[in-house]
Amino acid sequence: MDQKELQSLVEELSLTYFGRAFNHQATFNARLRTTGGRYHLLTHNLDFNLKILTTFGLPEFIGVIKHELCHYHLHLTGKGYQHKDADFKQLLKQVGGTRYVQSLAPVKKPKSFWVYHCLKCQNAIYRQRRFDTKRYVCGKCQGKLVLLNETQKVKLES
Repeated sequence: MDQKELQSLVEELSLTYFGRAFNHQATFNARLRTTGGRYHLLTHNLDFNLKILTTFGLPEFIGVIKHELCHYHLHLTGKGYQHKDADFKQLLKQVGGTRYVQSLAPVKKPKSFWVYHCLKCQNAIYRQRRFDTKRYVCGKCQGKLVLLNETQKVKLES
């Protein structure tokens, strides 16, 4: 999809779902990282994240367009256009827009830890960096430490 196709899609969705014309610019913005789209209060232009379209498909992208058009039309009519406003929530539900876009953030891998074992108290010690067992001892009992596993993927509970 290019800029012209995006502009015509936004204009078509605006007429279909809101009954009002979209008279401003709709563009793709490659700098958007965590959001699906953005409404500019001063210029009334809309920016969209192309990754939403390529990652999640057209139905999710249309939901984002409806969301941004809610901001657009409510702001121009002088009603509550912010996420917290009842007017926004009601109009978004009415047109079937998405409230939140799916996350684009990559899934974090579990960290690798060096696993040490105390010979005296049988305590397991997890460290992100390897250290010399001749220089350090167990913090609980001052016992000798031995490297148990080179690395192990562990998710520690806090």
